Amino acid sequence: MNALIKDVMTTQVLWVRKDTSFAAMASALRRYRVSAFPVVDETGHVIGVVSETDMLAKEALGLDEDDDLAGMIGGILHRKQREKAHAVTAEDLMTAPPVTVSPDDAVDHAAYLMYVRGVKRLPVVSDDGRLVGIVSRADVLSVYGGADEDIRAQVESDVVLSAGHPETITVAVKDGVVTLDGAAESGEIARQIARRVRHIQGVVAVRDRLSRQSAAPENFDVLASFSID
Repeated sequence: MNALIKDVMTTQVLWVRKDTSFAAMASALRRYRVSAFPVVDETGHVIGVVSETDMLAKEALGLDEDDDLAGMIGGILHRKQREKAHAVTAEDLMTAPPVTVSPDDAVDHAAYLMYVRGVKRLPVVSDDGRLVGIVSRADVLSVYGGADEDIRAQVESDVVLSAGHPETITVAVKDGVVTLDGAAESGEIARQIARRVRHIQGVVAVRDRLSRQSAAPENFDVLASFSID
């Protein structure tokens, strides 16, 4: 069974209000070693996210408006990025609307969002948008720390047994890598089995060593002959 966000998320979350100062957030980054702050309103709803990358703009791009280099960079960088160099509060810095997940979302959904959006953490919100936790890349990757024996048992019960191959396929797991040995009726069935194993939580890779039985025999005991008229 795939892990859910609520299984790996952190419920103790460091959050900020939209009027929290830049200096206060910079101090909290150093003190608590976090990489982002959810920004919440007065009712606890997440309205944005401030990341350390957002805050780095002040140091990297905090140039005087009259500086020639500032004008050159200004022609290349997006207007929003330039504005963040002059931000003084969380509201000025935050990315909105925020990318969030639900406690009941699958962990692989969070992994996909982190990958395509290039973020390290995602706020976890309730159905009504209130902050209930946060999930990090380390939390997502923790699903790969499962015991090999547990993975093997799940592969055997969820894939091999359900596919009707308990006696023809053997399963071995080492450091999350699953090796499938034995025989399958066809190449397509073997591919389906390997594909299902790859989607099991905690599987790092699959070594498909299944032999493929031909759908039709290649040798015939009797050859048909036809007369040519």
